[in-house]
Amino acid sequence: MPAKARPKKNLSAMKRARQAVKRNLRNTAVRSAVKTIIKKVEVAVASGNKEDAGKTLIEAVKALNKAASKGVIHKNTASRNISRLTRKVNALPAAEAA
Repeated sequence: MPAKARPKKNLSAMKRARQAVKRNLRNTAVRSAVKTIIKKVEVAVASGNKEDAGKTLIEAVKALNKAASKGVIHKNTASRNISRLTRKVNALPAAEAA
């Protein structure tokens, strides 16, 4: 972690520093939530449950798109993650009705 910056002197710089701290906390929380939901999809895929994987995929797509629209992650990163998760879920064999 870099050394702490020296205190700012002018008002606009101090306000910018406060805003940066808030944004950093918010972005970190959103990024963490997105990673968690991606892991949920991957766990569902690993268990082989297509229904569960499909439901969590919908949540993941929503979370990724929201993070991309807010600028937390790049839109191409969101798109790439959605594509990879969708391919994994679609590769699962369909659950047969018993």
